[in-house]
Amino acid sequence: MTAARGTRPARNKRASKGISEREVEDVEEMSAPRTPVIYEVVSRLGDEEMARPNTSLWWSGLAAGLSISFSLLAQAILETHLPDAPWRPLVTGFGYSVGFLMVVLGRQQLFTESTITVVLPVLKDMSFASLWRMGRLWAIVLAANLVGTSIAALISSYMPVLTPELLQGMLHISRGLLELSWAEMFFRGISSGFLIAAMVWMIPSAESAKFAVITLMTYLIAIGGFTHIVAGSLEAYLLVLNGDWEWWRMIGQFMAPVLAGNIVGGTVLFALISHAQVMEEI
Repeated sequence: MTAARGTRPARNKRASKGISEREVEDVEEMSAPRTPVIYEVVSRLGDEEMARPNTSLWWSGLAAGLSISFSLLAQAILETHLPDAPWRPLVTGFGYSVGFLMVVLGRQQLFTESTITVVLPVLKDMSFASLWRMGRLWAIVLAANLVGTSIAALISSYMPVLTPELLQGMLHISRGLLELSWAEMFFRGISSGFLIAAMVWMIPSAESAKFAVITLMTYLIAIGGFTHIVAGSLEAYLLVLNGDWEWWRMIGQFMAPVLAGNIVGGTVLFALISHAQVMEEI
């Protein structure tokens, strides 16, 4: 009651200077949420994800793996219809955002999103039970994502759903992975993990600009040549299925360093920094 009485005169005072009480309320509603509020929103989302049944996580993760495969397909479509010019990668990069838009706006489970969402509640309550819940979600979602992209790779390679030109376009883009060393895979994975975590952090305050936030963050991943464990796994599978890479080399050269890099970028860097800036306020 005391707080309520204390705030009303301030509102009336501001209203007397040309702003009505209703307009003061509008200002408060339009103000960007404070950092602890964003932290709490993302943290609660992580709690909700960790509370989901195994089957729900699995099928949602599988759907995400299939959906994100349209990133490479959209890039290939743009590449096959654009002239070979220095600016072409800047345009085809927008195709990379398609799969992420389908996944994020469709609320499907993507592993790299969970490198921040489920980590924040664990940092608030560091216990064996919390770590187990996080590890369970990571394992199920990552496996489901990779199975989804492997299905997409098999369909693309062995079923008549793509024109030969589109398949060759997808392979042409995928062969860019062959030029990267283990260290390049790892450090580019850090950048990718950080950008995805930043995207997740920005979405609660983005409101109607979610489409733009997702597009911008994932576009940067594409044109920056950064590596993503799920979206990139389709490229890696295609290279194996078409004889450009051996399975063991794909796992050691791509899967291991990129997975480690994404976790470092999303969890060790972004999530821990996000927690540090609000740990005295939550």
